[in-house]
Amino acid sequence: MDPTLAAVLGGVIGAALALLSLGAMMLSERSQRKIPESPEPMVPAGVATVLSVLRSSAVVMGPEDQVLQASAPAHVLGIVRGERLVVDDILTMVRQVRRDGEIRQQDLEIVRGRLGATQYVSARVAPLGSQLVLVLVEDRTRERRLEAIRRDFTVNVSHELKTPVGALILLADAVSEASDDPEAVQRFSDRMRVEASRLSRLVKEIIELSRLQGDDPLENPGPVDINGVIETAVDRCRIDADDRDIKIVVKTEPELEVLGSADQLAMAIGNLVENAINYSPDGTRVAVAAHPIGDLVEVTVSDQGVGIPSSDLERIFERFYRVDRARSRETGGTGLGLSIVKHIASIHGGDVRVWSVEGQGSTFTVRLPLRFEPAPGQTASPGQEEAALNPAPTPPVQIAKETAS
Repeated sequence: MDPTLAAVLGGVIGAALALLSLGAMMLSERSQRKIPESPEPMVPAGVATVLSVLRSSAVVMGPEDQVLQASAPAHVLGIVRGERLVVDDILTMVRQVRRDGEIRQQDLEIVRGRLGATQYVSARVAPLGSQLVLVLVEDRTRERRLEAIRRDFTVNVSHELKTPVGALILLADAVSEASDDPEAVQRFSDRMRVEASRLSRLVKEIIELSRLQGDDPLENPGPVDINGVIETAVDRCRIDADDRDIKIVVKTEPELEVLGSADQLAMAIGNLVENAINYSPDGTRVAVAAHPIGDLVEVTVSDQGVGIPSSDLERIFERFYRVDRARSRETGGTGLGLSIVKHIASIHGGDVRVWSVEGQGSTFTVRLPLRFEPAPGQTASPGQEEAALNPAPTPPVQIAKETAS
């Protein structure tokens, strides 16, 4: 080989080797300078399964405040939207727990939606591994409302009991001072009997309402004939109606049966008939009717009385609420009768509604699920009997115009 050609070829090969060497060195340095990427934090195996069976709202948060896993109740409660935890107070707790690893618990009020409905929740936040944080949220709204109802009930009971008790004390003093005036003694003693009767009725209805709440739900429901219930309720009020020349008209259909307690239903219908008589002028008529509509039976009690102002219709089923307190004092009303009706209807799987116009009268309608009647040779399953007491939710109390008979 020509010495010159060999020298040139050797130079080219040497240069190529040098370039390859330089490239390898540069790649090595670049790979050494590159920072390895951290793997995306993963939810531990089995956590998703546990979250799916929890009744409380559960959320697993990542290191960047992102939602990695959330249970269905968390979405329903509205604390999670997409991959964000939208409650700032809970998010602050998450960051604090991530910073120091301490478990935190706090009761919070959160506002949902554009209407600003307030919900009361208890949030518990704890570390889950080195990077993740677990959030558990319990909805306490219903408990808070029940607590408020019980508190108001206690206050109302105390107030309502003070009135007749105070009146009896004053009347007793008046009788003592008027011992030499027979007419005054008779007048005061008559008033004492009225107040004592009112006090007795108030205590009885408070005890009855407490007992009804203790029976919620019904423990031993049985078949109840609606016609028999109406007959019992009307008989209870017949004397008062006759004294005031008020005619009670009953119109029902045969074979109307529900599942529940005959005594409780007779009390509910009796309260409605008694109210209709008390708030009706002498010589008018009270109509009681029962008829089936689909899988329900409707029992209506209509009067031609003073009616109820529209502003009071939404509150008449509240405990101790009375539309006309002066009239209630005359009739001995306690403000618990309609509350008892509503509660009895509710634990029987039904509801109560009202239509009323001042000066025209009122119509109260109790709707109850009809008892399941198995075909010949068949028996009702426990599920069917339970469904009769727990039908699909019905709308709240509505104002629906009906014609009083």
